[in-house]
Amino acid sequence: MALVAEIKRTHRLSGPDREKLWELSHMAARFPDAGPNAMSFLRLDLPTALRDTLLDFAEGTSPHGHVLLRGLRVGDVPPTPAGHGTAALTGHPTDGTLTLVADLLGALVGYQDEKSGALIHDVHPVAGEEARIENSGSVAFDFHTENVHHPLRPDFLGLLCLRRDHDGVAATRVASVREAIAHLTPEDVEALRRPVFHSAYPSSFTRDAAGPAPESGPHPVIFGDPDRAFLRFNSHHTHAADARGTRALEALARALETVCQDIVLEPGDLVIVDNHVAAHGRSAFVPRYDGADRWLRRFYSLRSTPLWARRMMRRPRVIPRMADIRGVV
Repeated sequence: MALVAEIKRTHRLSGPDREKLWELSHMAARFPDAGPNAMSFLRLDLPTALRDTLLDFAEGTSPHGHVLLRGLRVGDVPPTPAGHGTAALTGHPTDGTLTLVADLLGALVGYQDEKSGALIHDVHPVAGEEARIENSGSVAFDFHTENVHHPLRPDFLGLLCLRRDHDGVAATRVASVREAIAHLTPEDVEALRRPVFHSAYPSSFTRDAAGPAPESGPHPVIFGDPDRAFLRFNSHHTHAADARGTRALEALARALETVCQDIVLEPGDLVIVDNHVAAHGRSAFVPRYDGADRWLRRFYSLRSTPLWARRMMRRPRVIPRMADIRGVV
C-alpha cells in the first residue's frame, strides 16, 4: 500500500477555531483525573478542521512522521521555572489543550518510572543540568525514539511551545525513517532489521537509580513493510551486538540527518510526532535562567493500552513500572 503523501505537515488554526479550542481547553483542565471516555463529549466539539487533521495523522500513513499545529492560544505564562516539579501550570488551560489532542490521537498516558507518572511534562532548562540528555538540558539532543526501551512506547508525542529561547535558535529536529530509508543501502536496511540491538533506559527513567542503566532487547531498529517502515532507535542509547550493526546505525544517523527538518517553535506551535515513524531531537541553545528561558510542554499518547496493563495501573492513565512489566511484551 502506498503512503498517503497528501497528509499535511502544517495546520494553522483560524481565529474562531482557536477560540473554540481554548474554550474547550478551559473545560477539560477542570477535570485532571478524568479518563478518555469522560472527555469524549468535549472531543466531539473540537473544530472540524482540527479534528480531521489529527484523525488523518493518527492513521499512521504520513511519510513525514509529524504534523505542526500553529496558532494555538497559550494564555498567561508565568516565569519559566528554575527547577523540577514546580507545578507552575497545574490546572492551566494548556493542560486541557494537550489532553484533548492526546485523547483524539489515542489516550493521554504517563509512565510511573518517569517524573512519578506525570501526564504533562514541562520541558525547560535547569541550571547545573546543561549537559543532561533529557528535557532539563540545553546541549544538542540527537535523534531518538521516545522511551525507546519500553514495550509500550508512546505512539505519539506532542510538544507545545509556551516560550522560545532568547536567541530564537533552539530547533525541534524531526526526521522520518520513511524518508531516510531511501538514503540507506539495501545491506544497511537488512542489517537494521535484525533483532540484534539493545537500548538502555534513558536517564529520565533512571534519574535516582544507582549503577549502570538496564537495557531492553534484543530488538530490530527498522521493522514493518518496506514502503511503510517503523523505527526503534536512540542515537545515545541504542547499540548493536556486532560490527555490521554498528556500521548500519552510523549510516542510519547520517540518513536521518539528511532528511531532518528543523522546526523553531513559536509560542502557540504544537508539533506532534509519530513516535514509530520519526525520530526527534533538539539543537543546542544557551539558557540565561532569568525566568524567560525556552519552555515547552510535552504529552504522550497511546492508541491502545493492553488490558493487562490497564488492570495493573495504580493510577488512571499511568503505565506501571518497568520492574513490574519487564519481559511481559
